[in-house]
Formats: sequence, C-alpha cells, structure tokens
Amino acid sequence: QVQLVESGGGHVQAGEPLRLSCVPSESIFFINDMGWYRQAPGKQREQVAVMTRVPTGGTPNYADSVAGRFIISIDAAKNTLYLQMNNLRPDDTAVYYCNAKVLSRKYWGQGTQVIVSS
Repeated sequence: QVQLVESGGGHVQAGEPLRLSCVPSESIFFINDMGWYRQAPGKQREQVAVMTRVPTGGTPNYADSVAGRFIISIDAAKNTLYLQMNNLRPDDTAVYYCNAKVLSRKYWGQGTQVIVSS
C-alpha cells in the first residue's frame, strides 16, 4: 500500500504560477510511474502529466492542454514529485490528484484544489 500526500494547491489569478508537491510513503525508486491527474466539476478525471520509468530517470508526458506550461519533475533527494504550473488559466481549475503505479496497482492521493480566477 502506497500513500500519497499532495500539497500546494490554492487560488490564483490567471497567468500566475503554482507548484504542486506529492510525497509517497515509499521510496520513489520503487514506483514505476508517477503523475498528476485533474478533475474539474462535472467532468471526468483526466491525465495532466505523467513521469514514466521513474527508477531509470523518468520520461515526462504531457496532455496537449498543458504542454509548454506545466513541468513535471522529481527530486529524488526529497522523495517528491512536483508539478510546476505556469501561466495558469481559468480552465485549469480542478482538483489535482497525484497517482503512483507500482507493478500493476495504482494509488491515488486525496487531491488538492486549484482555482484560477480570470
């Protein structure tokens, strides 16, 4: 069982940045893939950014809607996954969830709210 603790959400104005953090209860090097998903009110949860093959350095993948604005990264020394969100837009408003895949199992954090006002 892997527990994920997210932080960093908040309420910002359009164009401002925000950084989300996710700390897993296990070493990041035991996790195959880690990423961020989001769910806006009335919409399905969608993938935002995923880091695959974490133990070998990680390969980032981004949704088209955030490519060029968001950056996913890992600080192995802090055992933390980050999502740097730049140039935020009102349509980025959602609850953001951290996700970790270990072998065939997926784990989710509790979510952190991001609100972007125009």
